[in-house]
Order: sequence, then C-alpha cells, then structure tokens
Amino acid sequence: MIQLITFLGNPGQQYAQTRHNIAWMVAEQFSENNNLQWKSKFKAEYAEQLFGDEKIVLLKPQTFMNNSGESVVACAQFFKLATNTILVVHDDIELDFGVVGLKKGGGLAGHNGLRSIVNHLGTREFYRFRIGVSRPTHGNVSSYVLSKFNADEMVVLPNYVTKATDWLANNMLELPERVVQKIV
Repeated sequence: MIQLITFLGNPGQQYAQTRHNIAWMVAEQFSENNNLQWKSKFKAEYAEQLFGDEKIVLLKPQTFMNNSGESVVACAQFFKLATNTILVVHDDIELDFGVVGLKKGGGLAGHNGLRSIVNHLGTREFYRFRIGVSRPTHGNVSSYVLSKFNADEMVVLPNYVTKATDWLANNMLELPERVVQKIV
C-alpha cells in the first residue's frame, strides 16, 4: 500500500519543460485532476489527499534533484511511513520516450535523485514509477536530461503526460509487481 508519492524534479522556470522534470509535469496534471492543495514543508511542496479510503501524501522536493532524499526522509519520518510504502516518480533514460515502468528496488542507473533518496533512507526497497525519456544518441547524459524535449516529442508530450498520470492514478492503490508498458 503506497502512502507517499514523491515526484522528482528541479525548481525554476529554466527546468520546467526538461526531460528531468517530466515527473513534475505528471504531478501538475495529477494535481489538476484531483484539486490538490499544496503546502510548504520538508524543503518541499506537499499535499495530503484521500483516494478511496486511503490517505496518500504527495511530495515535490524543492531541493533540486540531487538532494531529493532530504525532503523524502523528512516527510517519511514526520508521517511515520515505512520505506516500502514510498513510490518515487522519475524520468528514466533506460526506457524509451512513451514507455513507463514500475518496479520495486533495483539499481540507480546513474540517477542522482534516486541516489540521494537511497543515501537518506538507507535502502533501495521503495517503488519507482519510471517515465521513459530515452537515452541520448550523443553528448553527455546530464546535458541531455536537463535539455528540453525535441520538436517531435513536444507534439506527443501532452498526451504522454496525461496517459502517465492516468496510469499512476489507476494503479497507485494496488501496484503491480513489475511493469514496462508503452503508453503512447
């Protein structure tokens, strides 16, 4: 049972439409769909919402990606949440654009936001909702994930964000064990 959904991203207008912030795009869509009321605490924006009979905390760390663990651990400790009830929503270069995945635990794949969360929680045993942004064909990964989507991706991006948001909403109360699925 998920009790905390953390959406990873970077604050600031310069990051708003970048690959690294696709989870925040999903958070914005999720927020609009559910009329969430966000508050500031835990070096983050957070909201509490009932979904069915379950209260879920939603978190958008404002610490920048590489320090996301500070917010996640502060929130989890405040609400006394076990790590296996945490779902982290993040970009993933190992999945193609248009593909989402879900898994529990596993490697970090060079993702500094995940690394920070693991370092602060002391475990990898939390769920990850991975939103594919594809791997760069050339150049370094940091520049790529901090860049904006290309023109072809921008055409599909609104639909991708909507379908990823819907997938999350439809599965968050009862997560499948492991999934990789093309949604656009």
